[in-house]
Amino acid sequence: MNSYDILISNGHIVTLDEQNRVLLPGAVAVSGGRIEKILGPGDPPPPAKTVLDAGGGIVMPGLVNCHTHLPMSLFRGLADDMALDEWLQRVIFPAEAKFVDPEFVGLGSELSLAEMLLSGTTCICDGYFHEHHAALTVEKAGIRAVLGQGVIGFPAPGAPDPARNVEVAEEFVSTWLGKSPLITPSIFCHSPYTCSAETLISAKRKALDLGVLFQIHVSESADEVAQSLERTGMTPVAYLDSLGVLDSSTLLVHAVHADPTDIEIIAKHSCGVAIATGSHCKLASGIAPLPAFLDLGVPVGLGTDGSSSNNRLCMFREMDLTAKLHKVHTQDPTSVPARTALALATRCGAAALGLSGEIGSLAPGMQADLVVLSSDCPNLTPVFDPASAAVYAATGADVRHVMVAGRLLVLDRRLITLDLPDLLERARVMGRKIRSECDGISRAC
Repeated sequence: MNSYDILISNGHIVTLDEQNRVLLPGAVAVSGGRIEKILGPGDPPPPAKTVLDAGGGIVMPGLVNCHTHLPMSLFRGLADDMALDEWLQRVIFPAEAKFVDPEFVGLGSELSLAEMLLSGTTCICDGYFHEHHAALTVEKAGIRAVLGQGVIGFPAPGAPDPARNVEVAEEFVSTWLGKSPLITPSIFCHSPYTCSAETLISAKRKALDLGVLFQIHVSESADEVAQSLERTGMTPVAYLDSLGVLDSSTLLVHAVHADPTDIEIIAKHSCGVAIATGSHCKLASGIAPLPAFLDLGVPVGLGTDGSSSNNRLCMFREMDLTAKLHKVHTQDPTSVPARTALALATRCGAAALGLSGEIGSLAPGMQADLVVLSSDCPNLTPVFDPASAAVYAATGADVRHVMVAGRLLVLDRRLITLDLPDLLERARVMGRKIRSECDGISRAC
């Protein structure tokens, strides 16, 4: 019998497979970047070139962050405790116009990727400007990613002429389509209120022609819905429907204020939805109608949003917060159980991004994107239910090993592909530059 490339042994295996199996203890055999075999109690360990002892820790699918803005880690804490519109108009849009360039995007992306890898994220869905430079950094880090070139209806970094915004996005997609097995390019329109109808239709048409995901923020705040009703006579979701841009390759981000009719529209078109509970809480945007989405079979994933509106990129916190917030909101402790929250951050998130069958669960044939949590910490001792422990007890700091496509990117809590000390020093230098030059942009400076 030929040996496997890697055997992760002696773990509590949380598969998130079709049977939702949890194997205590178990092992995962990996070859050629994919999972070859899941072993349960009593199965003899097969030969492997490398054996990684999980030490009784939890082995689970890598976390899927369905919505983030990688470079915005360099704006973390620039302005907090503000309403969404004020935060965007007074701080974020002016700061982006002043500071965002290829160097900023590359450095901010690397800082975010380091944080996410160390906290167990193996796949991200991003959207920003100069996305080519984010892609180069993603390629260096070795993480899996859906990357969207940002489209907005006014001069933006990398696209000073709004008339060319969709063309710039098309160029990005064409450059990266098929270039890397880990990178899937995308087009990301900022929102219905910052993009004209013509831009939205054109961007969606390009996404369809190129066969890529179309992303858009929608119904994030009550004010956005009110302004849409006043401007178009329709909710933002209904307005997008009227433009013909909703289908199974559309990812709607936030959808906090989607009403019952909106939810039916979303379900009818099989759109994916990404909710970012931590960001929604911090900006007081509201609580997304998660149970209603799930009741109608809408593929929903969790995201962190960018660092400047969260301010952390830890998907363990998003799982915990999402489950608990909905329990409080519904006054029903069973409304979002631990296994549902864990599925949202893995298998369901993969479905929302169109990556079902590739990532999101541990099963033969799936990509070997997985995480090993340490057993040497008080908060994960003892473990009665590994899924519950992962959602309610674990933190990003408990992540010991991270693998993407069979390649270890974090080993014993140490980044393999990124030089963390050098990265942190470069980020500090950029932070000092932003602080020294941001007078008049933010009260936080």
